[in-house]
Amino acid sequence: MPEPRRIRILICDDHRIVGDAMALIIGMDDGLKLVADPFNTAETAVASIAELQPDVVLMDVDLPGMNGIEATRAIVTERPSTKVVVISGGDPDAMLVAAIGAGAAGFLPKTEAGSKILGAVRAAASGESLLDSFTLMRVLRQVGDAKANRGAISQKTSRLTGREVQILQSVAQGESNADIASDLFLSVHTVQTHIRNIFIKLDVHCKLQAVALAVKAGAITVSK
Repeated sequence: MPEPRRIRILICDDHRIVGDAMALIIGMDDGLKLVADPFNTAETAVASIAELQPDVVLMDVDLPGMNGIEATRAIVTERPSTKVVVISGGDPDAMLVAAIGAGAAGFLPKTEAGSKILGAVRAAASGESLLDSFTLMRVLRQVGDAKANRGAISQKTSRLTGREVQILQSVAQGESNADIASDLFLSVHTVQTHIRNIFIKLDVHCKLQAVALAVKAGAITVSK
């Protein structure tokens, strides 16, 4: 029987001790595989995406030259199937909004990245949100209040079916695919299919981007 496929991980952090620590944590999990030694610049990480084909990238924000937000945008544009988890020591709310806009699948503050890195990698690889519902809704309110071309965004969200809007609303409340499937009496596979269709219609690469667009357009709401 062939071995189960391991999740392929790429790390980018300009602090060697941090990159090495994350690599050590990744190496302790048999289900994960580091595809290369940690990169210390975003440019080299982005240039290696096509060759290394990671499933998840752990991307520092504060990097020399190209920053982690710019790198995230470049990675998800080049290879949408790769999920990027942004890691930052800066203001969490500001970084979260920027990360969502760039297409990140999630965000981890450096203060807790070590203890949560394995769960974050697995959640990102499976397409789940890495944020608890309270944090997600707080940040999405900021996204929803930001200036945007609401006409163009509304045109995209108008393509969504009622069921797809319902699912996005559940995602905005922090529910997992399994939770949504249970609530709506659907299979997890059916929920995943709806989410893939949402990505196509909205031209996004992750749940956070999809929800952010829907909030901006007023298609869904978040609790106060």
